[in-house]
Amino acid sequence: MRNNRIFFLIGIMLLFLAVTMILPALWSLSEQGVDLTAFLKSILFCLAAGGLLYFIFLPARGKELSIVENFTLVTLAWFVAGIFGALPYHFYGVFDGSFLQAFFESLSGFTTTGATLIEDIEVLPRGVLLWRSLTQWLGGMGIIVLFLAVLPRFGFRSMTMFKAELPGPIAERVVPRVVETARRLWLIYVALTLAQVILLIISGLGVYDSIAHAFTTMPTGGFSTYNASIAAFNNPFAEIIIIVFMLFAGINFALYFRLIRGDFNVFKNPELRFFLVVLLIGIILVSFNTYGQTSANISQVIRDSAFQVVSITTTTGYATADFDHWPSFSRIFLLFMMFFGACGGSTGGSMKQVRWMMMFKYSLRELRQMVHPSARTSVKLGDQNVSDEVLRPIMGFGFIYLTLTALATLALALMGLDFETAFSAVAATIGNVGPGLAGVGPTETYGVIPPAGQLLLTVMMVVGRLEIYTVLVILLPESRQLWSRRLNSRG
Repeated sequence: MRNNRIFFLIGIMLLFLAVTMILPALWSLSEQGVDLTAFLKSILFCLAAGGLLYFIFLPARGKELSIVENFTLVTLAWFVAGIFGALPYHFYGVFDGSFLQAFFESLSGFTTTGATLIEDIEVLPRGVLLWRSLTQWLGGMGIIVLFLAVLPRFGFRSMTMFKAELPGPIAERVVPRVVETARRLWLIYVALTLAQVILLIISGLGVYDSIAHAFTTMPTGGFSTYNASIAAFNNPFAEIIIIVFMLFAGINFALYFRLIRGDFNVFKNPELRFFLVVLLIGIILVSFNTYGQTSANISQVIRDSAFQVVSITTTTGYATADFDHWPSFSRIFLLFMMFFGACGGSTGGSMKQVRWMMMFKYSLRELRQMVHPSARTSVKLGDQNVSDEVLRPIMGFGFIYLTLTALATLALALMGLDFETAFSAVAATIGNVGPGLAGVGPTETYGVIPPAGQLLLTVMMVVGRLEIYTVLVILLPESRQLWSRRLNSRG
């Protein structure tokens, strides 16, 4: 057991997590906040647990991980981050001693879901709220991808880890070396975050609000420091900035690297074009549907429609209006967009635009072959042929995604929730969106969900964030057999 390198790497992760808690602790110290003790206790717990794992499993430092162990590490890392990330909430008493609720809030942060159980956000100290925003920023580009970027010498350098965590059907490397790819993706992510902070300050927001909301825009997370979310600012300039950066966050980050290198063909990328067209059509449809019913001011209608369509499609989950009270078409359209998601390789969640494109083209190919059985046509993405080896897992992903959504909805319905609340809660958590409809609408919390349902939804958050296969593959009988053989060979 001492030779299991997974726990050595988890120990490194916990030590790193302790370091990240220093930022909100320092903010609390600067303001003489009442949450400072909670952060000091949390840091000590992370240091103790991380140090213990590090030294116990130090003999395994040089061991190689199998494919199954790589998937196990990625899945376990997210749940462990959720558990230890919940400590500041728990020690401060945000949820009156309920660690499950603290765990829900923590995983909602790291997975960039943005679903919350906090009834009144504004009564919490700013150190806790900064940690809440920071968890989303850390999880946006991926916890393991972060470690690939900053801690490769400890063994975070596997392409399997990279593929298991980065959102999208294909984890695209911008350079041949996976460590360098991770670093460059994170540099782009940091640069965009800093740019947004500066622009929000120029727009009139305070430094704290600018940092907190940049930390939750770029990862498409949606946590706000106000109960009314972005509507609390009543600042059109800030709303436009946030719309632009939600859009930036929803685009494949590999395209930014190519653009920096002078490759302007990125604007011909078929998924990017499809993504922008979907957003434009959505804004037009929702604007027409809500005009005269939510407001007679056309500029206000367009602004609210643009903000909510971009926010939900990119799975950010911010709100400038209570869209749960919009006309039925707009409510259902936004619910549908929760399944669409942003581009592959972005920080957005859900099924991703590129998968919908390829599933649609695959279905068309099958229909044509029914009419012309002898014809041999291929599915194309732009000018490139997409092989069946790529299409098969995409079709399987779509089936499993929708099946899990249906089963989880049934489970919540058995717990006494109405269909609209149950279905939208599952869609919003597996898609890492945040707000749903009815009982979990944009002005509500997930407090209506019973404890068993909250635990189920935390699992859905991780399953959605890791794009299903990473989590489910470790449950296969073959994976358990490989684990058994691996442990026996070490024993």
